[in-house]
Amino acid sequence: MASALKTYGTLIGFVLVVVFFWIEIPDTFMTAKNWLNISQQVSMLAVVAFTMTIVMVMGDFDLSVGSMASLAGIVAALAFHDGYGVWAGVALALVIGLAGGLLNGALVAYVGILPFVATLGTLTIYSGLAFLVSGGKTIFGRDIPAGFSGFARSGIPLSDTVSLPSLTIVAALVLLAVWFVLEQTTFGRRLYAIGGNKEAARLAGIRVKRLRFFAFGLSGLGAATAGLMYASRVASANPTQGSGLMLDAIAAVFLGMTMSEEGEPHVLATLVGVLILGVLGNGLTQMSIDSYVREVLIGTIIVLAVATSSIGKARS
Repeated sequence: MASALKTYGTLIGFVLVVVFFWIEIPDTFMTAKNWLNISQQVSMLAVVAFTMTIVMVMGDFDLSVGSMASLAGIVAALAFHDGYGVWAGVALALVIGLAGGLLNGALVAYVGILPFVATLGTLTIYSGLAFLVSGGKTIFGRDIPAGFSGFARSGIPLSDTVSLPSLTIVAALVLLAVWFVLEQTTFGRRLYAIGGNKEAARLAGIRVKRLRFFAFGLSGLGAATAGLMYASRVASANPTQGSGLMLDAIAAVFLGMTMSEEGEPHVLATLVGVLILGVLGNGLTQMSIDSYVREVLIGTIIVLAVATSSIGKARS
């Protein structure tokens, strides 16, 4: 019983949260339209959290994802402003995200800087670059092509009144890709080995430095993808757009980790963490509860979940 509670406690908590909002707001919460709306609201966070899982599997962190998301949106918007097409702007932003992630990987794997310190430094660099190249201004209006902003409003019709949002589809594809990489490939198994014991992994012949280098690259690519999704959704880009993504993404991965016997990150468990944050945000907004209360609740839930998991492991 205690073991099941430790493993499924987060999932049970998620179900209880859903039941609570279902009872409190019966007319609007448990509807297909609202759940599709939640899936769209959390799609940017989901993409960052899924790719953050790749890094946290190794026991590392990437604190720069929020700034990279902002920078990627700015880069794409500036490319549109200069007359480049949608695909060119998107490709340029993704290249910037990949390059920024690989820079993090190089600093961590080859220079030997602690991930917390290295990505905290690049967080500041990417944020400063976003302000520098944009002049600190929001880019919107005619500078954002209709083909780009229209993507976030598009979707696959499921009935006369609801559609599966394109942003949700992107997040689902990223989830599938990360699950495949981590759970079905040698690359993913080696990342878990690094997370278990870096020195033992190195002695076993695993190229630890190279794998950490590429894992951070994937995290940067995910952050840039989320930045583009955000810019498309609000049809604008500003240098602080991605702020808040980093903490929520790490929180989602931590919540998911409490569902693992070994306390390891798994991307499907991360999905549960993302949904908990998304449902809380949606339900509290519908109940007209102040956003500061949401922050207090989320912080409390994370501390309780991680503390319960830690106490359970210490006793086992």
